[in-house]
Amino acid sequence: MKWFEDALLHWNIPITIPQLRQFDTYCQFLLSKNQVMNLTAITEPSEVYRKHFLDSLSLTQAMSLEGKTLLDVGAGAGFPSIPCKIIVPSLQVHIIDSLGKRITFLEELASLLGIQIQATHGRVEELPKTSLYDIVTARAVARLSILLELCLPFAKVGGVFVAMKSMDYVQELSESKEAITLLGGVLEQVVPYSIEGDDKRVLLVFRKINPTPIIYPRSFGKIKAKPL
Repeated sequence: MKWFEDALLHWNIPITIPQLRQFDTYCQFLLSKNQVMNLTAITEPSEVYRKHFLDSLSLTQAMSLEGKTLLDVGAGAGFPSIPCKIIVPSLQVHIIDSLGKRITFLEELASLLGIQIQATHGRVEELPKTSLYDIVTARAVARLSILLELCLPFAKVGGVFVAMKSMDYVQELSESKEAITLLGGVLEQVVPYSIEGDDKRVLLVFRKINPTPIIYPRSFGKIKAKPL
């Protein structure tokens, strides 16, 4: 899709013909599998490119991904990590998702695309607390206070947690100030972006400046019942 290449050019993202083929394979496989399992509500190929692929690649506008380790929490059909892996092959991706069928899909997808990822069936709060990454991402629909406790503990000191949010994030951010500090983080930057035809969105980039206390994250039931 020429407009997809143009959009990437606008973001200074170079792309090769083999990478374009990978995105085409990704789109076709996603929509095919979506007929038998719930992966996305988006069923038009152009919308998959716009609302999934381009939205995922907004991550490149906030930081370099070259040679980094990335934990994608609740990635679903692989967003934002798989599009970023296609564009930046040196990115090391670990995806965790609570639904086994999604993990099977992601493993089949990675094989089709010829990329290597680590995909884990489970909940992020069950990961060893020694599992630390340069970048942790979440595109899931959840309150920021909940996402922070699930994700920030798994960022290295010096690493980041990136929350992908709509523009009405201000109230959530205000509610999360104590949680950010308690978990060892600081809000480093707010990166607004927009994709043609969509409302503006933001990347909230939290830098990990201190180790997270060992008691976090708590079990999901406790997080949901009493957010920090």
